[in-house]
Amino acid sequence: MLKTAFHRSQTLGYRNGYAIVRRPTVGIGGDRLQFNQLSQAKLDELASKAPVLTYGQPKQAPPADFIPAHVAFDKKVLKFDAYFQEDVPMSTEEQYRIRQVNIYYYLEDDSMSVIEPVVENSGIPQGKLIKRQRLAKNDRGDHYHWKDLNRGINITIYGKTFRVVDCDQFTQVFLESQGIELNPPEKMALDPYTELRKQPLRKYVTPSDFDQLKQFLTFDKQVLRFYAIWDDTDSMYGECRTYIIHYYLMDDTVEIREVHERNDGRDPFPLLMNRQRMPKVLVENAKNFPQCVLEISDQEVLEWYTAKDFIVGKSLTILGRTFFIYDCDPFTRRYYKEKFGITDLPCIDVNKQEPPPVKQELPPYNGFGLVEDSAQNCFALIPKAPKKDVIKMLVNDNKVLRYLAALESPIPEDKDRRFVFSYFLATDMISIFEPPVRNSGIIGGKYLGRTKVVKPYSTVDNPIYYGPSDFFIGAVIEVFGHRFIILDTDEYVLKYMESNAAQYSPEALASVQKHVRKLEAPASESERFAFTSFHCCVDIPTVSFLFCNSVYI
Repeated sequence: MLKTAFHRSQTLGYRNGYAIVRRPTVGIGGDRLQFNQLSQAKLDELASKAPVLTYGQPKQAPPADFIPAHVAFDKKVLKFDAYFQEDVPMSTEEQYRIRQVNIYYYLEDDSMSVIEPVVENSGIPQGKLIKRQRLAKNDRGDHYHWKDLNRGINITIYGKTFRVVDCDQFTQVFLESQGIELNPPEKMALDPYTELRKQPLRKYVTPSDFDQLKQFLTFDKQVLRFYAIWDDTDSMYGECRTYIIHYYLMDDTVEIREVHERNDGRDPFPLLMNRQRMPKVLVENAKNFPQCVLEISDQEVLEWYTAKDFIVGKSLTILGRTFFIYDCDPFTRRYYKEKFGITDLPCIDVNKQEPPPVKQELPPYNGFGLVEDSAQNCFALIPKAPKKDVIKMLVNDNKVLRYLAALESPIPEDKDRRFVFSYFLATDMISIFEPPVRNSGIIGGKYLGRTKVVKPYSTVDNPIYYGPSDFFIGAVIEVFGHRFIILDTDEYVLKYMESNAAQYSPEALASVQKHVRKLEAPASESERFAFTSFHCCVDIPTVSFLFCNSVYI
């Protein structure tokens, strides 16, 4: 039979809208295909035989590709349930507030965020408290890692301590897969004020049969006076302020008055709290809205403040502030003695001792410039020149005391060197000039510019400078480690010492008298000429003075 169809059988088809594979039953030309012509033993042998001879040894599978963390942990976030406590100092209804948050840890970049679920009509800014970022764990630069997180621990973020109580299922599975043993979950803390508002409005109690009219007539115009302080120094910009608490016996009302001091910088409001009854213990979970308009009724209060609650030496909390009573007036002392039998109400001293003033010490002197100039850098950001004695500068203007001195040195070449000291009375500065001498091998000229010279063995903090009384014939002047001996003076120095003899010591005056007698004694003609030339030239400029002294030398 001749074949007329040479197409291949269709192996793909659709059933109920799904693509399926069909095994062909006929071959090319329409011949029927035969299946499983081999025996079961052959089929088992072929199934267990490794095709090594045909295809060779099997190749090893290539290693798995590297997957970075941002790909492996993409959109994988650890979620922890936590809360933190926030103080409420200026509220009469709550002392603290519990705020519940969710802490998210993003595994892809080890960042964290803290989000507080928004509560409707809470009046608190809620939502994202801390935006997504890497959070510092300590001061050394370490950051929080998922290994640091667990249930039942406290973590501190930006000064706030969060208590982690629980986590979600994914977080628990992930941490356990990494070998971290999780602490048992804790119960989420509830906000007492929020729970208080969920309670019924009021509870009715049986009214008391106390005779208020008798109390009013008996204790009319009788007031207990207490002196108290409110110490808020623990908070930022807090201070310790004094108050006077009045307790009216006629109706058990309390009034708190501020104590103002002169120039205290506060508005002169006389009352901190107006006269009213103060609740001590409220009904549990009482709802007292709105307090700003309506007064607290007796049905909402279990116990009011009474006279026995105001004791000297104890603290009590009123309107969220803790007052410490340190004293009372004589009438209050008599009342407590007669009513409660308390006779030893102390008078407590609450004045805090001021810390000793910190001594401002100047840094050590570095040796550059004058001590007064260097100290100005410590007194002001932009240093100013130290103040000068203007009267002294005007009186002693152009008044200069000149002395001839020799250098005390073990070096033989320095024994013949002579120096001229110029002491300026207007500024108490000293300058030293060395006359040039031919063929001496020493270059003369200015040896020391105008400056104040400190005496040896004086401290840096309190320097003592050389004055006119320290310069006399035979005196030893130490200038920055060099010792000079005064040999002679000019006539103006002698006149100055004669007119200001009280400034000089007897030793200085005796040396001058001895020097004058030596000048008046008969001398040789050459010596007289040398002395005369020195004393005649001291009043002219320094150059001629030094030049004339070269003859004396």
